[in-house]
Amino acid sequence: MIYLELLLSFLQIGLLSIGGGYAAIPLIQDQVVVRHSWLTLSEFTDLITIAEMTPGPIAINAATFVGIRVAGVPGALLATLGSILPGCCIVLVLSVLYRRYGQSRGLQTVLSTLRPATVALIAGAALTITLGALGLSQGAAAGFSWVRPVIILAAFLLLRIRKTSPILVIFASGALWLVWQWASGALTV
Repeated sequence: MIYLELLLSFLQIGLLSIGGGYAAIPLIQDQVVVRHSWLTLSEFTDLITIAEMTPGPIAINAATFVGIRVAGVPGALLATLGSILPGCCIVLVLSVLYRRYGQSRGLQTVLSTLRPATVALIAGAALTITLGALGLSQGAAAGFSWVRPVIILAAFLLLRIRKTSPILVIFASGALWLVWQWASGALTV
């Protein structure tokens, strides 16, 4: 039964995540945290962080992670399949239609009306992740700490102004957080 739930949940996510990985985040959260309670909100925030850091699309990485967490390797395979199958079918159909009708005014109108919805989905996901990273989201395990926004701001400045390597910024941010946790007594070695 869990295998079928994983497959159907990620089929739904794959089918409805118009706009790519970031647009899929609210859909993944709804299925994984709200409907099935496979992860807590704090674990979901960690999942998105890991899915962004690992190579590949966020939705597929998330599906694989959730699948393996919930039902082992078979669950990972089914969740991943559910995530990619709708996209493959849709792209196949759309490529045929676009080749035939790509220059039509009607198709261009449909595509332009999807853009604002995609932006709204991405903005909602960004807000959810930001609140979770700051410890302000409902169910956040650690709670708010002034160190979090300082690390986020420093990472942003290093990435945008100094053009520092994102990998270096990720490791430095993690190291700073671990040092802070250790210094405040929240982490014991």
